[in-house]
Amino acid sequence: MPMRIMMLSWEFPPQKVGGLSQHVFELSRALVAEGYQVDVLTSGGENLPEKETMEGIEVWRATPYHGGKERDFIDWVQRLNFALLERGVLLFNHKGPYDLIHAHDWLVTYAARGLKNIFSTPLLATIHATEFGRNNGLHTGEQRYISDLEWWLTYEAWKVICCSRHMKDEVKYVFQVPGEKVVIIPNGIRPEAYKAAGIRPAMEGISFLPGEKIVFYIGRLVPEKGVQVVLDAAPAILERFPQTKFIIAGTGPYEEYLKSRSRELGLEGRVFFCGYINDQMRNELYSSAAVAVFPSLYEPFGIVALEAMISGTPVVVSSIGGLEEIIEHQVDGLKAYPGDSHSLAEQICRLLENKEWAAALAEKAYEKAIAAYSWQKIARRTAEVYQEIVFSPENRRWKQEAAREKMWGKITVEKKGEEMPEIPYLV
Repeated sequence: MPMRIMMLSWEFPPQKVGGLSQHVFELSRALVAEGYQVDVLTSGGENLPEKETMEGIEVWRATPYHGGKERDFIDWVQRLNFALLERGVLLFNHKGPYDLIHAHDWLVTYAARGLKNIFSTPLLATIHATEFGRNNGLHTGEQRYISDLEWWLTYEAWKVICCSRHMKDEVKYVFQVPGEKVVIIPNGIRPEAYKAAGIRPAMEGISFLPGEKIVFYIGRLVPEKGVQVVLDAAPAILERFPQTKFIIAGTGPYEEYLKSRSRELGLEGRVFFCGYINDQMRNELYSSAAVAVFPSLYEPFGIVALEAMISGTPVVVSSIGGLEEIIEHQVDGLKAYPGDSHSLAEQICRLLENKEWAAALAEKAYEKAIAAYSWQKIARRTAEVYQEIVFSPENRRWKQEAAREKMWGKITVEKKGEEMPEIPYLV
């Protein structure tokens, strides 16, 4: 029988907040292609079906109790976990046992831990980022609470997957996780999802003129993504290449500040914030851009760099985190010092002034993305971890002990001298 996996993630297409949604979809899709049965348990939303099949993945959505996130995000996460746990129990009871639970990030910790112990099923965790890393420390009660949940998830998991050496070191340091418990498996990319039609982008309020050079950023608008560094670098770039447009795609809590900063720098008509864009528009902008720039101040992996690489777009990244590991400077892209607008401007200008060299770097980057970051390879590596856990002697012993405990928890009720059927309950 094929191995049965329950995947837990708070976001899943069409709901997208960051890169987690696409990661879980692509990994699940690739695992199905490898012969695994994958059920994804995720959050529901307005006009989304409670159950659907997407490219062989069984998707089950649970709506958090008592509405949305308006009151308090932490409260919403707890209500989501109640709903996920309830739906997960139903799936275990009605579809039969799962071989393994794979949980992604702290937002599903309660449900994952509950299902693990109710059904004696091993838990694997992928940590995509840490609250400590995102905020350069823990400064508020909410941040400490989130970090505690991240620690709890790594503690409860049999193994922890991280996407880069940087993240492995961070998880070991922040949560004191033994090194042998942490496995590095990178994110991946599916080339066919980034095919452009070769159509000049058409966006309301933005004109794209022949001869203009486009510098493109896509991602969440939060401080750690470093878009403010792009804005600070823009005047120096425009001084050398005045026919340059900066396209900023994405949304987030930092958006209004970034727009205000753009106005302060006098960048009206040169910097455009286009908000959320669909996949096709993303592909056309990658294809049209002279440079894709990702100036993160904290970046566990940097899947957007892979998107640019597979699109044939020259990339400039900050030399930090996972981006440091993906890009080799002056071989398949360029690196700037993190948070340094002068360094970033210089690297972008190097690509803008030498189109042939930029194209050569982009070709090397494309070859690397194809060779090293295919989702099929990543799914197979992930499946090896599944098998290592599921077929381990420790898992067999745990299941045997759990079965004995359940047997000890059975009660026999006698009525009128007749023995009633045994009624099992969990102790």
